[in-house]
Amino acid sequence: MKYKNYVGDLLVSELGFGGWPLGNTSRGKKMTDEAGVKLVQNAIDLGINFFDTAPNYASGQSEIIIGEATKDIRDKVVINTKFGHHMDDVQDFSSNKIRPSLMSSLQRLQTTYVDSLILHNPPREILLGQTDHFRILETLKSEGLVLGYGVSIDTKEELELTLKHLNVEVIELLFNVFFQDTKVYFDEIKKRGIRLIIKVPLDSGWLTGKYNKTMQFDGIKSRWSDEVKLRRHNFVEKIKSNIENSNLVDLALGFIWSFDAVTTIIPGIRTNKQLLELISATNYKISDIDKVFLEYIYDQLIKDDPLPW
Repeated sequence: MKYKNYVGDLLVSELGFGGWPLGNTSRGKKMTDEAGVKLVQNAIDLGINFFDTAPNYASGQSEIIIGEATKDIRDKVVINTKFGHHMDDVQDFSSNKIRPSLMSSLQRLQTTYVDSLILHNPPREILLGQTDHFRILETLKSEGLVLGYGVSIDTKEELELTLKHLNVEVIELLFNVFFQDTKVYFDEIKKRGIRLIIKVPLDSGWLTGKYNKTMQFDGIKSRWSDEVKLRRHNFVEKIKSNIENSNLVDLALGFIWSFDAVTTIIPGIRTNKQLLELISATNYKISDIDKVFLEYIYDQLIKDDPLPW
């Protein structure tokens, strides 16, 4: 496992732990707190020290599980949580709620500080720097309640606004084989010393190779229409038929790690089997030929007709 600089003098594992699955239900099966705590502890034993969560993940249970798993080794892990999507899944970015939201997160996490606090897909006016959100975050940093702060965003336009109007230490960004348009700013991100967390690296499961056009999804994944599922299915099959390495997880993560600006990647982890597969991927290095092919897939087949997330 490689480690990179984060905020302050912290080092974080190149593979982080996306905490959305913790405590959540998938296909009718709910993860218990006990299973979640054990999964987090197993990840730590295997070298992962970066954990990403949010108040609305499983209505606070994700933070609770991470807190329980790390309370006795707090100085050995790096925790990133968010503001804006609350426990009841209501979105409210009112700046006077930043402190109360953080204090509630700290209680669930059983800690006195978080290593980073980021705004969870904030509205445009915040990205334009027209609000007092970052003054409040700077105050929280001066009090030692957060060590760094930033934003979690999805689009090229949002990244442009962030780089133009904000002075942040951390950006969490949607980026994967099927969503590559933001990479034009990676050199600028690295130049400015901004720490880059990559979210949705496996396209919510499609880049594991375990989904196909006939899959029926529940929850948030039910958003995909039959047409969208067919397009994703066809792209995955095209990649598998043209790339010698048939392990899509290795390929998808190796593609992202090939960009120097990337600090860590946070796939959602639900099982020990997934955890071991992801750990194995850290030993993989993508070839230049395969990287060029994946860029070709995006440039020729997706760029002008983007996939909906």
